[in-house]
Amino acid sequence: MKRKNIVIIVTMIIIIGIIIFCIFFPTKMAKNLKIGNNSNSQEIVDFILNISSYETKIEVEVNSNKNKNQYILKQQYKEPHLSIQEVLEPSNIAGVKIIKDGNQLKIENTKLNISSIFENYEYVSDNTLDLSSFIKDYKLDEKSNWKEENNQIVMTTKKGQEEKSLFIDRATGNPIKMEIKWTNKKTGIYILYNEVNINGLK
Repeated sequence: MKRKNIVIIVTMIIIIGIIIFCIFFPTKMAKNLKIGNNSNSQEIVDFILNISSYETKIEVEVNSNKNKNQYILKQQYKEPHLSIQEVLEPSNIAGVKIIKDGNQLKIENTKLNISSIFENYEYVSDNTLDLSSFIKDYKLDEKSNWKEENNQIVMTTKKGQEEKSLFIDRATGNPIKMEIKWTNKKTGIYILYNEVNINGLK
């Protein structure tokens, strides 16, 4: 009887160990995934969805029914929730840093009136432009999907009236551009990724 109980206990420990391994280690392995010439599209999508850190320089164009604004920004992200966005151009707001760490928001630049940034540059101060924001929305949206198109992988997701499409280079696994549109207003944001360093790898 005692031997039977021991066998049951050992079996349960093994099963629990297997469950823990299956839950924990695939995530770790995905985060350590390196993209190469032999990587398939699903592996590249998994790589993007499990980014733990990145640095990038982007060109942003915001088109609305009233005007068009262009920016050059430097972005940094480190999980779980640290993001830094620095304005490089235009010159009148160059040097502004928007730092988000969890629920804390910090804006660095003593030369400018901070309130005017929020009034006139709402998208620069919003995390809508962040790659990490796209990844979060993609994971939460059950209808998110991806497809292959012209040697690129196009990942699409939607949050409310906001529709996002991320275009990824099929060969390198790096983001090329992102398009953000709203179904209820004539505004579109177009982002070009000029320099990308993901998980410490260029």
